[in-house]
Amino acid sequence: QVQLVESGGGVVQAGGSLRVSCTASGRTFSSYGMGWFRQAPGKEREFVAAITRSGGSTYYADPVKGRFTISRDNAKNTAYLQMNSLKPEDAAVYYCAASSYRPVAFRSDEYDYWGQGTQVTVSS
Repeated sequence: QVQLVESGGGVVQAGGSLRVSCTASGRTFSSYGMGWFRQAPGKEREFVAAITRSGGSTYYADPVKGRFTISRDNAKNTAYLQMNSLKPEDAAVYYCAASSYRPVAFRSDEYDYWGQGTQVTVSS
């Protein structure tokens, strides 16, 4: 079992930056592939970014490529999502997720643990 807690959401102006964090407790953090998803009102949850267990490889959805950076610090049991050049369409609840059986995953059904989400609001 692993528990995930996101933090760092908030309100930011368009063009600004925000970093959200996901801190894990429980079993060894480095054994999980980690991902970030987001869900805007009235929309389905969508993949944002993923990172392998070691942090050696990262993957991004096209809408955030070049603006967002996923990273992890296994010594701190924490994953991060640095969001730059934020746009109003980036506004959503952001969720971190952990996969115990995939070194990296892109679909929500490949993750077995989820955080409670953190709200990101982007004002235009």
